[in-house]
Amino acid sequence: MGKRKINWVVWVSYLVILVFMGYIVVFYGLHDPRKADMVSGKFGNPGFTYQTWKLFFYFHIVTGSIALILGPFQFLKISRKKIKMHRTIGKIYVASIFLSVPAGVYLAFYATGGIGSTIGFIFLDITWLVTTFIGLQRIRERNLQSHQEWMIRSYAVTVVFITFRLIMPIFVFLFHLGYPIGFPLAVFVSMIINLSLAERYLKKNRKGTINNGSYYLKV
Repeated sequence: MGKRKINWVVWVSYLVILVFMGYIVVFYGLHDPRKADMVSGKFGNPGFTYQTWKLFFYFHIVTGSIALILGPFQFLKISRKKIKMHRTIGKIYVASIFLSVPAGVYLAFYATGGIGSTIGFIFLDITWLVTTFIGLQRIRERNLQSHQEWMIRSYAVTVVFITFRLIMPIFVFLFHLGYPIGFPLAVFVSMIINLSLAERYLKKNRKGTINNGSYYLKV
């Protein structure tokens, strides 16, 4: 891909992110979250405390959204050329994920769909943490190519925020699987899709070059 196509992909990514964030604001900001189907069902759990859950939920959404917004910019050439800016944004990206994961684990124990969803979301959080941590370790080791590859994997997991919301209604409502099956299935399928696309992209562009101290994929 050329530079124009890369920029086009990034801007389309931001458009999708904007729509997703608009959805979150409308359904969980402007409206009472307790009226949402995925939240109202949680009140049947004897250990569920709405106010505590809401605090963790919004914290998870905010920190996850920061990672979601910052990710595409890091893959632009302008970011990689401005090393100081790239490092600063990268640190914020990593910090937002490290903060978001513990909140996500807490939320997983009250996930809609029961134990299957809990396992799915905890596995998602662990994968998110591990891919990001390895990417961080690789840059500390000055392994620029591996760093970029692992951060692409990390962002693929970050985008599960969006992919899950798109796929979940298909399993739950269109296929009539219900929340106990449809929810965890949507989590794992979203991860498989995103990471498979990331690996396909990396395989196609594995022969990269080191340019001005930064790793560039051949795109």
